Amino acid sequence: MTTVIMRTTARIVVPIILVVAVSLFLQGHSLPGGGFIGGVLTVAAFGLIYVAYNLDYLESGVLDREVEYDRTIGQHRTVTAYRRLFMFGLVVVVASGVAGIVLGESFLAQAYTYVHLPLFGEVEFASAVVFDFGIFCIVVGGLLTVFSVVGAE
Repeated sequence: MTTVIMRTTARIVVPIILVVAVSLFLQGHSLPGGGFIGGVLTVAAFGLIYVAYNLDYLESGVLDREVEYDRTIGQHRTVTAYRRLFMFGLVVVVASGVAGIVLGESFLAQAYTYVHLPLFGEVEFASAVVFDFGIFCIVVGGLLTVFSVVGAE
């Protein structure tokens, strides 16, 4: 059981952490940051939610699903989703590396183009963002799986 102060702090701080995580993720291909640090900050936000509430809060409070208490932590739907996110990230990282070879470049070769977005105008889109997204998924999926399983013990 946590205090009202902890839950209130979590409600205020978690959105701020997630905005900073997205910002660091998006600037990672041209400035310090990227998928790893964005993923670590995202995991920190989820860790704060787990401390303030618990793992089942995500199922019942956020996703509005019934919690299945007869399953082990390894079979928990949320933990299974974290493992799938980890595997998806591995596929994205490998695919982004092999894409360079398929296109006749070196492994993990980077290319960029400019894309016009309605509100932002011309924005540079680098292929490194795809690699960073894969790293983000690996970090978030892996660390949240570890947090969930260890936290349930």
